[in-house]
Amino acid sequence: MLNFVYWPISVVLWFWHKVFSLVLEPTSGISWILAIVLLTFTIRALLVKPMFNQMRSMAKMQEFQPQMAAIKEKYKNDQQKMMEETRKLQKEMGVNPLAGCLPVLVQMPVFIGLFHVLRSFNRTGTGTGQLGLSIEVNRQTANYFFQPEDVQSFLDARFFGVPLSSYISMPQDMYEAFQPVDFTRTNIIIVAVPLIVIIAAATHLNARFSVMRTKRRQAQGLTKAPTSGQMQMQTEMMNKMMLWIFPFSILITGAFWHIGLLFYMMANNIWTYGQQRIMFAKLDREEAEAIARKKEAKRATAPKPGVKPVNTKKGGRKNQQPHPAPTPADDAPAADTGTGSGAADSRQQEQPTGLFGGLKSAWRQMKQEALTQAQAEADRKKKQLEDSASGTSGDTTGDSAADSGDKAANSGDNAPDSSGDTTPAEHKRGTTAASTPQPGARRQGKNKKKNKNKNRSKNNKRNT
Repeated sequence: MLNFVYWPISVVLWFWHKVFSLVLEPTSGISWILAIVLLTFTIRALLVKPMFNQMRSMAKMQEFQPQMAAIKEKYKNDQQKMMEETRKLQKEMGVNPLAGCLPVLVQMPVFIGLFHVLRSFNRTGTGTGQLGLSIEVNRQTANYFFQPEDVQSFLDARFFGVPLSSYISMPQDMYEAFQPVDFTRTNIIIVAVPLIVIIAAATHLNARFSVMRTKRRQAQGLTKAPTSGQMQMQTEMMNKMMLWIFPFSILITGAFWHIGLLFYMMANNIWTYGQQRIMFAKLDREEAEAIARKKEAKRATAPKPGVKPVNTKKGGRKNQQPHPAPTPADDAPAADTGTGSGAADSRQQEQPTGLFGGLKSAWRQMKQEALTQAQAEADRKKKQLEDSASGTSGDTTGDSAADSGDKAANSGDNAPDSSGDTTPAEHKRGTTAASTPQPGARRQGKNKKKNKNKNRSKNNKRNT
């Protein structure tokens, strides 16, 4: 039924046996053990790439574990929708969970195929799966790719006096296939038990190395621990199976494994030990480089001092630049060229386009508005001063006409106030003097008021 597995395994095993037969005796147990070990290494070498992809996929799945938990929480009542969203997320992240199962799916048929091929060297038994062949017919019957002489070479090979195709629970009548029968079940146990113990211990140590690395990464914050109680329970169960159940199962089932198959398992654990350390070190380097690249990219895209962060949302400015500092020419007040609004229109037309030009135009507009407001405030104060000066001049002129006998000094003091024909320079000086209090100004104001009241008193007496 599994001939597509048995034939390739027999071909690879035959090839390595022929290679080592060039330097060793073909019937030597060492040559066959080395052929089994190299068969193991050949299969594992073909699985290096899929195994590395599996580790990478597991690392990626740890990265988007929160998204997976969110999908499970959102569609917990709709299993079909949950599976669709999960597959969609896995496709976006470039993760294929089935690819991670490939190494295990390949190694299991290899283990079963090698078990069957090694057992088929001795087909003299009458139990389940046995052909019940005689000793002579068994030695003259090919075993898949192995020719009869290769079958005889394997049956005669010994390791510490024990046939490589023997096992602890092998029936006593099958011993006759290995001529001469110079071994007992005790001899098989003495050879097989240490190998079984070594395999179980190596399986436990390899699993412990993987579990401890995962816990160390979780403590360092490089890997997120399971959030939900169910996922945490499943993780703990898998860790216990790897650490204890698998090694214990090897101790129990080791009694049914051929000596040659035990060497296959031991070589498989040796390869796993070296492969884990090499691949984990490479993955750690890649992860450290990825973290360094992310930090460098973050520093490169960070806003410079004085620059607002880039708004990546819709409607935000994509290219934020610093506000230009005002130049001395911008700070200087604009000269009055006499062109009025035409000059302003000309300056507006000469404004550059683009983001920098827009910022510069805004700065100029703000400065122009400030100047306009200052000018309006100055005009308002000027008008108030003119109104106050006009009122004082009217009162003084009326009083002087009614009283022609006033003193010349009094009239001379009031003359500047009654005059409205002043030059711009004189008006400017008067405005400045009026806005700036002079020494004795309060005293002069009191004298004017006193003279005004005196004139009004004289007028009243004259009228009566």
